[in-house]
Amino acid sequence: MRGEAAGLRAYLRRGGLVAYPTESCYGLGCDPRHPRALKRLIRLKGRSAAKGLLLIADHSKRLQPFMRPLSPADRARMQQSWPGPVTWVVPASSACPPLLTGGRPTIAVRVTAHRGAARLCRSLRMALVSTSANQSGKKPAKTAAECRRIFGTQVRVIAGRIGTRKRPSTLIDLATGTILRP
Repeated sequence: MRGEAAGLRAYLRRGGLVAYPTESCYGLGCDPRHPRALKRLIRLKGRSAAKGLLLIADHSKRLQPFMRPLSPADRARMQQSWPGPVTWVVPASSACPPLLTGGRPTIAVRVTAHRGAARLCRSLRMALVSTSANQSGKKPAKTAAECRRIFGTQVRVIAGRIGTRKRPSTLIDLATGTILRP
């Protein structure tokens, strides 16, 4: 797995895109620091760049470079829901690429509870962009075969089983506590 992870990490660092299983569907992702990969992913999905993208990781420390420092109370609130299907909208750091935020001062982040997605982030030693593997407005892919059919060779597909969750993660604005997506 070590050599495999190094090869995949190098592929992502060069701007590659991956499809991988998450809690409720396959996710489409890339290196969140790679502007060309972010543009390719947005174009491939047919998604508006103004929507922004979310990040997943196996541990909150991998998300910290993308977030402004948070109060101990806010950090504790987030940690209580992680790992799990809760995505928090938090203040973005000044180093956070605008393509991730959709031009807003916030970024959506989650520590995933999906073992395969967490293992992927851990082996890559990085957070990953995570958006549903589909064309914008279409149903998300639930299998590796669907991802290959939809995206062909434009995406490296990582086979595995999706979780049992039926809906996308709950999305909560940290500043207001407003649930943006139940």
